Amino acid sequence: MSFSRNRHPIDRQRLQEKGMIVPGGPTTALLEEFRIVKREVLRKARENEQRDHATSAQRVLVCSPLPDEGKTFCATNLALAIAAEKDSEVLLVDADFAKPSVLSTLGLTSTGPGMMDALANPNIKVQDCVLATDVPGLWVLPAGNQSSTDSEFLSSNKTKTILDQLTAGAPHRMIIFDSPPALVASPAAELAKHVGQAIVVVRADKTGQSALEDALSLLSHCPDVKLILNGTNFSPSGRRFGSYYGYGS
Repeated sequence: MSFSRNRHPIDRQRLQEKGMIVPGGPTTALLEEFRIVKREVLRKARENEQRDHATSAQRVLVCSPLPDEGKTFCATNLALAIAAEKDSEVLLVDADFAKPSVLSTLGLTSTGPGMMDALANPNIKVQDCVLATDVPGLWVLPAGNQSSTDSEFLSSNKTKTILDQLTAGAPHRMIIFDSPPALVASPAAELAKHVGQAIVVVRADKTGQSALEDALSLLSHCPDVKLILNGTNFSPSGRRFGSYYGYGS
């Protein structure tokens, strides 16, 4: 499936002010950290695809146990890092339907429909909701209009159909979902059923062990759950961003 080529400019000044990866900018410690993260994500995706021949291998869920732990920061930076790949492209999906923030993070505006509209309205094609950006290899799918039944729509059979459409004919396209925190909204647990990997963002000195364990339990439908430790000030290796751990089932 191909998307619109009408490119929307990313606000690079906004990204810089937020301390994020700036496309075309200098190499930073943050960029190097997300290069490490994306390399593991892409390696695992190719491994899963070769073994299982499943389209879910191209999908990655990014969430956190609780709010304000950095999930959108990590999801967006991971998407920007993958977009720089020569052999991959990426679709960043704002799946935080109650409190979407991907568009504002990137400095994008859209008055059109999004993922939830495509799920709720059979007359809306999901590919028509996708925004092209001026960053080569990066597309964005907005959350769409809010719904009090977002979890019910996600649990319907149409979800798999729409997600399969997003990667149809595009074997090198990765989909990154920025979902709501797992312990405060149900979409994360629903989306975990449709992805090959899930990344849980935990914040140093904030995320408690019990909250993390509860979040991992809710995401247990995903066969491969990893953690990103965000907001660290010290690492034995000298890295400034944090550490990357794996939980495999």
